[in-house]
Amino acid sequence: MIKVSVFYPNTDGGTFDFAYYQDSHMPMIQRLVGDACKRIEIDEGLAGGLPGQPPTYRAAGHLFFESLEAFQTTFGPHAKAILSDVPNYTNLAPIVQISAVRT
Repeated sequence: MIKVSVFYPNTDGGTFDFAYYQDSHMPMIQRLVGDACKRIEIDEGLAGGLPGQPPTYRAAGHLFFESLEAFQTTFGPHAKAILSDVPNYTNLAPIVQISAVRT
């Protein structure tokens, strides 16, 4: 299992529309990649590691796939449409990480 994580840094002047992200953007990805995406998770940053410290990331989205190949073959053909939707919910530059899920 792999996890594709997209992190949105918590920067001054940054905006993030959680309702759009949850109700439109992530469902669009799920629809486009189909059953290859096993589940989706959305994180909303609340705080940093110390009391009173702001979160490092305003938000993070996580997509789970059986393999890197499954992600690449299903996401790749739709990457342009997915990326063109980003300005509809944020002005933050996303950071992507693909990880192996270990249990």
